[in-house]
Formats: sequence, structure tokens, C-alpha cells
Amino acid sequence: MALLLFLFLATTVTISQGSDQVTIPHQIHLLRPQSGAGGGHVPGLSCLSWRLGVETNNVVGWTTVPEECEAYVGHYMLGHQYRKDSRVVANQALIYAQSLSLARDGKDVWVFDIDETTLSNLPYYARHGFGVNPYNATLFNKWVMEGEAPPLPESLKLYKKLLSLGTKVVFLTGRPEDQRTVTANNLRKAGYHTWEKLILKASSYTGKTAVVYKSSERKKLEKSGYRIIGNMGDQWSDLLGTNVGNRTFKLPDPMYYIS
Repeated sequence: MALLLFLFLATTVTISQGSDQVTIPHQIHLLRPQSGAGGGHVPGLSCLSWRLGVETNNVVGWTTVPEECEAYVGHYMLGHQYRKDSRVVANQALIYAQSLSLARDGKDVWVFDIDETTLSNLPYYARHGFGVNPYNATLFNKWVMEGEAPPLPESLKLYKKLLSLGTKVVFLTGRPEDQRTVTANNLRKAGYHTWEKLILKASSYTGKTAVVYKSSERKKLEKSGYRIIGNMGDQWSDLLGTNVGNRTFKLPDPMYYIS
């Protein structure tokens, strides 16, 4: 695992999109897994079933990844299967978006979460047990303030396609308001150069669940005249509640759970 992490952190790749060449340092998901999602033998195969339960919202309320699943989750996140799973979700979202007839009045919006949806904190979690270690707000916020989170490639591609279709983008994140500047700068650095709104969690939501917070903010969007045609996140709490939009799309994330 140490070798995988070294290669992951040290590699820079160039991805081609049409005629555009984009160089992204520390590109994520480069390595093929040696076991687990790659089809090899895994002691305690129940980790695969556990991840399925997480993604289908049947395993809820958990605080850390089971210790015996650290290697499995690590191989999944650093390997090709995470990229493939994310690609399926993004492709389905694009097919749906392309099927719509937009009003062209600037009121059709797509809501994106940020962490593990548009930006990846995988460099952080790779150094902290892929979710096995208990969440440490101090360490995580220190990472956020570095502003170095890379994009999720599939989400970035979808974002660009949505803009070309005339859809406005709204970022709705659980990050606190005092991280607005670093978050905006990180988004731009990662390739997300424009948006209609960037909504961060105000102090008035302290103690409220993510479902309550995000439902409330989506309701405000709709009351302002926006139509939420799509909603994408890595947590079920991004997609449940009220005013969720016409369609929701769940990206994989077996590293942490937010209620």
C-alpha cells in the first residue's frame, strides 16, 4: 500500500479531451488494484458486500470504514474500478441532460456537491487510512486550506458538457462559510472556472443534518425561480430530503458517511 500511495502522489498525467490538452498534477485513480475490485482474492470478501450496502444506502450511520476493509477500500479508490463506476454515473447524467429541452432563460441549474463529487480529497484520505481512521476535523480542515484538491475527471467532463448545453451550475457544499475563498480558488485551479452560485454552510445550520441544510438551500434556489434539473453528490444526504431536483445521481464513496 505504501508503494501504491507513493506512485499515486508522484504521478502527473496529461488527459486529452478532444483537441485540448490538460495537465493535472497528482491526477487521481491512476493505479490498477492488486486485489479487491480488480477481481483477485481478498481475505474477508465481505468488504465487497459492505461497500454495496453503503452505496445502496442500506448500511447507514457508520463512522469509520471497518478496519479489515482498509486495503480493499484503498485498492478500490486508487484502482480502475472507482473510475469506471464514476464514469457510468457521469455518462448517465450526460445522457439525461442532453435529452432535455431547456427554456434558455438562465434558470435551469445543475446542483453539484463538492467533496468527493467535483473535488477529490483522496490525497488526504490515502494518508489517513481511507476512512478507517476516525474523522479529524483539524487535520482535514488543514488539508482543505491548502487548496490542492484535484478534480474528479468524470465530474469535470460532465461540468464542461453541462455548460456547453446552456445549463447553469450551482455548487452546494457542507464546507463552512469561512472556507469560501480557498474553495473558490481550488475549484478554479481544478478547472471549474464559472458557476451561478457557490453555497457554503452558514453558522445558522450548526447542529442540523446535511439533509436539512441542503434541502433548505435547494428550496431557496427554487423559490428564487431556479429549476433544479439535476443533482449530483457522493452522499445520500446530498440527494435525499426535499427539493432534490428532477433527477439525482449518486457517485461512489465508501470512505465516509454524512447523515
